[in-house]
Parts: sequence; structure tokens; C-alpha cells
Amino acid sequence: MTTTAPVASPVDFAAYGDYTIKAATRPDGSFERPLYGFRDRVTADGSGGYPAEPGRYHLYVSLACPWAHRSVIVRALLGLEDVVSMSVVDPVRDGRGWAFREGPGHGPDDLNGFTLLREAYEATEPGYDGHVSVPVLWDRRTRRIVSNNFPDISLDLGQAFARWARPGIDLYPEDLREDIDALNERVYADVNNGVYKCGFAESQEAYDAAVKTLFTALDELEERLASRRYLFGDRLTEADVRLWVTLARFDTVYVTHFKANLRRLADYPNLWRYARDLYANPAFGGTTNFDHIKRHYYGTHPKINPLRIVPAGPVIDWSL
Repeated sequence: MTTTAPVASPVDFAAYGDYTIKAATRPDGSFERPLYGFRDRVTADGSGGYPAEPGRYHLYVSLACPWAHRSVIVRALLGLEDVVSMSVVDPVRDGRGWAFREGPGHGPDDLNGFTLLREAYEATEPGYDGHVSVPVLWDRRTRRIVSNNFPDISLDLGQAFARWARPGIDLYPEDLREDIDALNERVYADVNNGVYKCGFAESQEAYDAAVKTLFTALDELEERLASRRYLFGDRLTEADVRLWVTLARFDTVYVTHFKANLRRLADYPNLWRYARDLYANPAFGGTTNFDHIKRHYYGTHPKINPLRIVPAGPVIDWSL
């Protein structure tokens, strides 16, 4: 489709430098994720201030980012592509942050004509000076960000839009919510964010603690999956979506780039079988762009990879 929407100028690290995450630094050198300040909710009845309506909301995502990938997977699983529209940013960002450019798997913002995602934040909060993250859930009617809090966005897609969703899928069933929440909390702290704690550690002690915690959690998940297809038996849930986005990136970037290398995902028979089983589902495998993933991680973390060389491998067979 031909578009006249503007795009950002090419990535230019010499002119704009590197994007800096605005987050506190802990004295022990351990990584601390920044806060996500927009936390309104979309609900079926509008009680959260934003009622679910077809065509009203828009997702801004990066296919490289695991937090955004969750929302993309849930949208595809539930068949909401015609209900909630979506734009994909360039996986490589310079000091201006996430940007809209023409390229394989990404393009202009045909909704608002933003060239930088920061413009959505500034339209919502003039003078905004915080962290610019994906995913972003945008409201066409009020022309502002509803949320950039990634856990809420995937939950709201799954719950608030249920009447327009593909039948037979409930990623957050009532009878499992307490257990899902408990597992999600552990997986977030020790696995999803755990790989970042390894990669962004600024002391040997912080790295050693992070890598031990990460692989202890993976060992436990390996055991959990020994006798079940998904984390909760035969029922695909929000918990599987949240774990999978980290597993999808594990051997491709986290083992080398983040030094999360005690073991590869492929060294875990149950986790590897589980990850490939999910990859066979088009909502998972069909939304996974390893080119975006590799170029983003290896190209935009200069403290870890100062020459920005993107490796050719690894070659991974995701087929069952």
C-alpha cells in the first residue's frame, strides 16, 4: 500500500548519539527497570475510563522488544487484527528513541503521522521527559496514550475485547488467575527481567547474582514442563505468552549478548520442546522477527557491543 505518511530520517548515531534509558542506578551495579507512567485501562464496560470498542485503539510496537511482542501475540491469538490496529517501529534506535521508517517488517505511522514515538508521549503529556517505551496503546478518540504498562495491555486485549475475539480462547481464566499472577510475578522478576539483569549488570557481583537467579528459575520451569504441555497443563494462558517471548530470544541474543550462558535453551529438553510447540502456532512464530531482534539488541547497546556488529548466527531449527 502506498502511503504519504512522513518518516524519520535514517538512524544516525554520530548526530544523535545512543538512546539512554532513564532509570535509577543501584549502588551495587544491578539493573533497575524504569517506571511505566501511563496506566489507564481499557475495560469491557468502560469502568476503567476507556471502553472497549472496535476501531478505537491502536498499538505502537517493536517486534524486537519482548514486552511489546506480548501484545502482538495476544492480538494475533484472539484474532483482533481488525479490531485493534497496529504500527511497527524501526528496531534500531538512536538517541531520538523509537522511530517510524520504511523497512522490512516496519513502516510509517499511517494513523497520526508521527515520525518518532516520542511524539505520542508529548501529545499526551506536553514536555514529557521520561522513558519512551513500547508497547503503547493509543486512543484515537481522545488522541492520547491509554497505557504503556505492558502487563496491563496484554491482559486488557485478552479480557476487554473478548466479545470480538476468536471463540474458545481465554488466556486469563477466572479459576487460574491467582496461580497465573503468582507464576507471572516470578517469571517476570527472574526470567523476563532476569536476562536484562545479567546483560546490564555493572559489577561482577551483580552479574553473578543475576545469572544464578535466572538459571535457578529456568531449571524449575524445566521440571514443571516435564509432565505438561503448557505452564498450566493443556490450557494456553497469559503465563505462556509472557515466558515465551524471553525463550524466543534466548539462544539468539541473550546467551551471547547478555552473557546468560550457563546453558542454552536448546540444552533444556522440556523448555526447548515447549518453545518449539508454541512457535508452531502462527500467533507466536508468525509474529517473531529474528532480524528485528538481532539488529535491535546488537545494534543499540554500545556498552555491551560497542562496534555494533550483528552476528551471522546462530542457525536454529525451530521446527518440532
